[in-house]
Amino acid sequence: MNDVPPQVIAVLGRGLVPADEALLLGDDLGVTRGDGCFDALRVTNDARGVRVHHRDGHLARFARSAARLQLADAPPSAAWEDLIDAWDNPGEAVLKLVLTRGRESVATAPFGYLTLTSVPDYGIARRGVTAVTLDRGHRSDTFTDAPWLLGGVKTLSYAVNVAARREAAARGVDEVVWRSSDGYLLEGPTSGLVFAADDRLWTTPTAGTGILDSVTVAAVFDVARRNGVDTGEALFTPAQARRCDGVWLVSAIRGVLPVTELDGDPLNHDPAVTSVLAVAGGFPPID
Repeated sequence: MNDVPPQVIAVLGRGLVPADEALLLGDDLGVTRGDGCFDALRVTNDARGVRVHHRDGHLARFARSAARLQLADAPPSAAWEDLIDAWDNPGEAVLKLVLTRGRESVATAPFGYLTLTSVPDYGIARRGVTAVTLDRGHRSDTFTDAPWLLGGVKTLSYAVNVAARREAAARGVDEVVWRSSDGYLLEGPTSGLVFAADDRLWTTPTAGTGILDSVTVAAVFDVARRNGVDTGEALFTPAQARRCDGVWLVSAIRGVLPVTELDGDPLNHDPAVTSVLAVAGGFPPID
């Protein structure tokens, strides 16, 4: 039995290419320096047809990341959309858009490609995850006057994020929540953060914190507001999170993950609320 997940790859300017064909040269700055950006979108193919969830929001964020990196001649959204529309994989998949600065030794245009890969069933995680807080190494306002730190840009430099996930596994928990050096919760390595408190939904502000604006959190909040639920931005400490009515890590691919335990302490959790938030984000309701 073949355990390799179905995958489709396309290159800007070329179209679909064999999944096992080598694409990048050894001096590509995306590989040697992490100099580039990416975004990840959820794709589903079910009885409702093929859907790329929150496509416009992700493409807009991807374009902002490219602009912040000053990637010359970044391809317009239409170039990506033409390739996205060519795909038709069954089930759930993650669509990654990648843009590097190109080769280091030769003056070239940015190099862009896309991958579409089937993902595992995240049903168990969507019922609840345990998490540990890890120090992010900077204050909550560090990025206010430091645009060169590329706060809010989804760069290819993900070594720290991946290392944090390994640390979580080593500690026997599912997830990480970054904590600023002045004691505030920021986001997960690959997810946004949502709190329920005072009859309102809250998320971490992007200004000053350097966190990535979450397309999925924005979608959930939009549905919440249309249903009469107030939303806002605020910084929460771990102690305040323990008093919240609920805390969730929100990912474009994995969904709305209720945090049931933080640093060994149980958190409040209402599965019915999680189910409502999941549906608002475009995910199946929690059974």
